[in-house]
Amino acid sequence: MRNIEDMYRIIEFDELGDERGNLVVAEGESDLVPFLINRIFYIYGSDSQVVRGQHANKKTQFILINVSGTSKVKLDNGKETRIIELNKPKMGLFIDTMLWKDMYDFSPDSVLLVLASEHYDSEEYIRDYDKYIEMLKNEEV
Repeated sequence: MRNIEDMYRIIEFDELGDERGNLVVAEGESDLVPFLINRIFYIYGSDSQVVRGQHANKKTQFILINVSGTSKVKLDNGKETRIIELNKPKMGLFIDTMLWKDMYDFSPDSVLLVLASEHYDSEEYIRDYDKYIEMLKNEEV
C-alpha cells in the first residue's frame, strides 16, 4: 500500500494580475498539473451538511480548486486519513488514483472546480468503501 503522503499534494498556483484584479492559470501537463486535462466540472450550491465524492478512482487523477468560498476534503488510503481545507482560489489539491475522497463542509459561496485526467467512466469509480478496502488488500489495483 502506498504512503498517503505520496498520493496527494497541495499546489500553490501563481497569482498573476495587477490593479485590475488577479489571474490564476492551471495548465495541463505542467509541473503543477501533471496530466492532460480531459474533463472539467464544478460543484456549487452544496451546504455544509452535504458530503460529495465518497469514491476512489482506478485511473482518474484530480485537482480540486475552491475558486470561491471554502470546503474540506478528507483523503483516505485505507490506512491513514488527511483533511485538507481548500480556502484560497490559488490553492489546488492534487489527488492520485486509488485514494478515497470525501468533499464536505462547503461554505455558502463555495464553488469547487475539479480538473480530471480522464473522461467520465462509471466503471472506474469505486463507490463502496468496503469494496475499496478489499481491493487494496487484494492489490487489485
